[in-house]
Amino acid sequence: MTATDAHQPGPRSILRRRSVETAMRAVDDPDRRLRRTLGAWDLAVMGVAVAVGAGIFSVGATAAARYAGPSVIVSFLIAAVVCSLAIMCYAEFASTMPVAGSAYTYSYTTMGEFIAWIIGWDLILEMLLAGAVIAKFWGVYLADALGLFGFDVPPTVVVAGADVSWGPVVIVALFTTLLAVGTRLSARVNSVFTIIKVGITLFVIVVGFFYVKAENWSPFVPPSQPAEPGTSALEQPLTGFLLGLEPSTYGIMGILSGAALVFFAFIGFDVVATTAEETKDPQRAVPRGILGGLALVTVLYVLVTVVVTGMVSYTELAASDAPSLTTAFVLVGADWAGRVISVGILVGLTSVLMVLLLGLTRVVFAMSRDGLLPRGVSRTSPRFGTPLRLQVGVGVVVALIAGLSEVELLEEMINIGTLSAFVLVCFGIPLLRRSRPDLPRGFRVPFSPVLPVVAGLACIWLMLNLTTLTWLRFLVWVVVGAVIYFSYSYRRSLLGRGVAATTDDEAAGEPTVTH
Repeated sequence: MTATDAHQPGPRSILRRRSVETAMRAVDDPDRRLRRTLGAWDLAVMGVAVAVGAGIFSVGATAAARYAGPSVIVSFLIAAVVCSLAIMCYAEFASTMPVAGSAYTYSYTTMGEFIAWIIGWDLILEMLLAGAVIAKFWGVYLADALGLFGFDVPPTVVVAGADVSWGPVVIVALFTTLLAVGTRLSARVNSVFTIIKVGITLFVIVVGFFYVKAENWSPFVPPSQPAEPGTSALEQPLTGFLLGLEPSTYGIMGILSGAALVFFAFIGFDVVATTAEETKDPQRAVPRGILGGLALVTVLYVLVTVVVTGMVSYTELAASDAPSLTTAFVLVGADWAGRVISVGILVGLTSVLMVLLLGLTRVVFAMSRDGLLPRGVSRTSPRFGTPLRLQVGVGVVVALIAGLSEVELLEEMINIGTLSAFVLVCFGIPLLRRSRPDLPRGFRVPFSPVLPVVAGLACIWLMLNLTTLTWLRFLVWVVVGAVIYFSYSYRRSLLGRGVAATTDDEAAGEPTVTH
């Protein structure tokens, strides 16, 4: 027993912590082992793939129109800085513990089981809803793209008396199959899609610059003004609600609200960390892949935002029902760009969905392997080296949600799930540095503990700028997660039962205490 073990909570405590060594030994379970096939390039592409989706053509325009005007450029920079600080913390953890599970796994070793469960539950929320939303939008944009090219195909079909969006079901089924067959094959397909969509994005940026007029960037920060009549107090940022402020838009609060919204553009880099267990030389490849991908994405988003706010006035964008980069091109008379952008969106959403399906499966896989979810679902296929049954099950759930529900109404839930994970990962860095300074780290966050703590506080600030309604929905999700933990996971946890992580439930005789 080490000196740090002596201070750990007892096995009955909900804050019992798993040692780093136990987490690392879990990857040796022959029935639950993932193959290491990915390199730094694969991870960088994965990060770009999940961040450069439809959002690059719409999120910036929406934030400019509804919240910040031209100063949405500052909103993106704020979101990018916060994300980069948090991602550095992910990179240190992933290079120290290259195990599936991302923030869930890291929290388990630093803050205890209950906190880890809640953050794992939040990650499931983030990736499940993100996957369903992206699949839903893919179906919508597919119908739009077909319409632009002269094909009139209805977006829904009637099945057993219910309207089903067929596009999401088809695309989820396709990539579920691809991911079940092998992670490396999926990464190669993903690379092709990512290169295509980055090329389309650069093409749109270059063409858009020819329509830019400097006067559209004035005023750069539009003066604050009351929100549209009928806007509920629950639809304003939580900070404004708590301070009793009247709902408003633009101004400084608009920049901050815009940053909270466009943070959606950067989600996904935490998903990359979930693949650390499948990465060759993760101590070097994970930090390089994550940080390299983030740098490229930030440049692309800022350039797109500069173009869209320079092509037309933010007031013209605000007059549109669904402001986007396409809207800007239409307003300047370049309708042809709609076809190019529609193809870019379809290609973009395709690779985003694939990475989200992968990340969701790996989080559930890690929680299952630890006994917090049924252990049977974490078995990997001897032939493919992937959690085949789990991947298929996740695909079915995402397809059903996307095909049958109005899941796009819950978009902000994705942001709050991501940010909550970011907060704990940031605060976890100084905790692990203090408890286990001896661990080899392939990457170290500079200026710790100051920088990780600042990053965690910045993420909390962005969370507070999400709407009150989003917070209420999030709290309901957390309560449901707590009920599941205390009714099932607390009793079935391998750590709580003192069972070695590499031992099957049925074969476990006398418990083996692991420290």
